Amino acid sequence: MGLVPMVTQEQVDFYNKNGFITVDDVLPMSDLEELRRVADEFVEESRSVTEHTDKFDLEPGHTPENPKLRRLKEPQKHHEVFARMLRSDVILDVVESFLGPNIRTIGSKLNMKSPEGGSQVEWHTDWAFYPHTNDDILEVGIPLDDMELENGALMGLSGSHRGPALSHHENGVFVGAVSRDQFDIEDATPFLLKAGGISLHHVRLLHGSAPNLSTRPRRLLLQGYMAADAFPLTGIPDWDAWNERMVRGESTNEARLENVPVIFPEPKPAKLGSIYEIQRQMGESHYEGGVEKYDE
Repeated sequence: MGLVPMVTQEQVDFYNKNGFITVDDVLPMSDLEELRRVADEFVEESRSVTEHTDKFDLEPGHTPENPKLRRLKEPQKHHEVFARMLRSDVILDVVESFLGPNIRTIGSKLNMKSPEGGSQVEWHTDWAFYPHTNDDILEVGIPLDDMELENGALMGLSGSHRGPALSHHENGVFVGAVSRDQFDIEDATPFLLKAGGISLHHVRLLHGSAPNLSTRPRRLLLQGYMAADAFPLTGIPDWDAWNERMVRGESTNEARLENVPVIFPEPKPAKLGSIYEIQRQMGESHYEGGVEKYDE
């Protein structure tokens, strides 16, 4: 692992005000090369499937001859390099500066935007999908490739994490994205990062990303973390499994309650799945070209 970057009070203040921050030069090239190699191996493996599975989310147009893997779901369960990265002291030292010493993981996912058409992620907050007793929750983004405007960089709306809960519903049904009239995409800030840096964004930050229209890939490993005293409002079905998610410090059964706005992700849409599949059920995309619909 690389040297731990010093997180300054200025950076903490920036995150608290804006809801996101980027930190350069966190991971060494050796880690990046290993992550890229393993990601390529999973793309090769995806040639053998033609539909979404509990492991692979496929890009429209995916074929065995031209594999387009859109998401590797819960990569920490499928390869030790991702399990190791989820518990990396280099990453956790940064996270601790924002969440405190007792940290639980939500899990991870590897989103991959293929060149010349990798899917957009419509604008949303992570909070809309999993509200908790408090909002000391964040996502760490680890770009495997330089993240640029042209290849669909993650973008966020500064300060939106301090605003009201936004509806992610359409016609009374949860669709996993806000409507276009709830924000101005022109106000968004792109997270422009060289591979080796990381981004952090607050669970209530409004964010999204455009399609990849470049000739370069954009692969982003996302790792979620929460303060150990943040508990899901939907309950904990398995206490032992819940405690296995501890990655630093001590667990607790005492939930910290804060006055944070919540709109539950109910009722569910007709078709469930990844965020991509849920968002396909919205009426109008935030990006030109619209949302590819399910066949009726």
